[in-house]
Amino acid sequence: MLRSLTLVFFFSLTFASQALAQPASPPAAPPKLGPYLYETKPDDPAFASFNPRRAPQPGELLLRKGDRLAICGDSITEQKMYSRLIETYLTVCVPELQITARQYGWSGEKTDGFLRRMEKDCLTFSPTIATLAYGMNDSRYRPFDVTNGQWYEDHYTAIVRKFKANDVRVVVGSPGCAGKIATWVKSRSGTLEQHNLNLCALRDIAIGVAQAEQVRFADIFWPMLQAQVFAPAQHDATEEKPYRVAGSDGIHPGWAGQVIMAWTMLRSLGLDGDLGTIEIDTDKNTATANGGHSIDSYADGVATVTSTRYPFCARGTLHSENSIRSGMTLVPFNEDLNRFLLKVNAATGTKWEITWGNQTQTYTAEELAQGIHLAWEFPENPFSESFDRVDAAVAKKQAYETLQVKKNFHGPEGRKDFDAAVKETEAVRKPLADAIADAMQPVTHQIAIRQVAGE
Repeated sequence: MLRSLTLVFFFSLTFASQALAQPASPPAAPPKLGPYLYETKPDDPAFASFNPRRAPQPGELLLRKGDRLAICGDSITEQKMYSRLIETYLTVCVPELQITARQYGWSGEKTDGFLRRMEKDCLTFSPTIATLAYGMNDSRYRPFDVTNGQWYEDHYTAIVRKFKANDVRVVVGSPGCAGKIATWVKSRSGTLEQHNLNLCALRDIAIGVAQAEQVRFADIFWPMLQAQVFAPAQHDATEEKPYRVAGSDGIHPGWAGQVIMAWTMLRSLGLDGDLGTIEIDTDKNTATANGGHSIDSYADGVATVTSTRYPFCARGTLHSENSIRSGMTLVPFNEDLNRFLLKVNAATGTKWEITWGNQTQTYTAEELAQGIHLAWEFPENPFSESFDRVDAAVAKKQAYETLQVKKNFHGPEGRKDFDAAVKETEAVRKPLADAIADAMQPVTHQIAIRQVAGE
């Protein structure tokens, strides 16, 4: 008995000594904290309650040649306005990428709705890249609560992961802002500010989804809210003629607000906005061009140019909520996405008349040396007619895509035989898509420069 106790004691000491001899485990690394960054807020009381998370910046070009773009969202997407701006831009401004697109807007939809239908409605057509714009209906038109925020995060994440599992690159878009209480929603509650604070919180959640899944993010809410606050004064709004960025019903933007949506989506795709430059040197009597534009001839101050790339053209008043041209003043659309420039080297202190199409404008030599945005300075220009043809073809195709999905795929034909419904409707859609490509033709135009007499 004593021997047994002695052995137990001996082995206990041995194991204890060995344990003490082992090197101590390194201390656990402290958890990574931060950074905790916020957007810069304008100095205006309208933003006092808002503390939005800083959005990630757009990265390098996400698009690849031949991409098939799926534009997904709720009724704001089904308006076929920002989706049309995006598709028309990609067709005419970056034709070398040969991007095709489909829009999948569905009125009243939340993230769970698209998650249920994306397999058949969208993935059937093998998209390679997708933009998402969800959150307005997911907010449920009430103040923010954590449980609903988690619901939104879970469903948005599930959509992104399903796209990624099918090798689709993704842009996660935030909701926009609200301009009025959605009176048609019976379950609505809270004030307009509480609703926008909810949308801001969902925006921040969408940033988290994009970062966790390592995909792109498009911030619709924050630039739209700022425009909603400042645009009325910027555009001389009155009670009789208001300027409502979020639209007449406060939820569905008109053309001006839709430009903001298209701008942030296009930027998130990594587009650099360089659409070419035409340069004229009055001393050397030469003209050069790049970026899809070539000089056919230059003589007597007149450059004849052939262009296979168009600038984004927008007519209309500068002071209307339903004007694309007006919307381009709410964000740096031209600077970021529409830089089709004319630069002229001329003697300092001189003034020059520039004639493009049927319009003539006068500029100083200093302004011309910096470069002028041709499509902005000349809203009616030699590209306008061709641009309109492409845009009209895009509008016609996207209108059919809504019918194709909602009436055919989810109607009696689709429920009876989905594959047959796809085959039948694709036969109708194909000539509509072909019409877009057919409308995109080179444009030959002339730019004339003449020094103003006495200058």
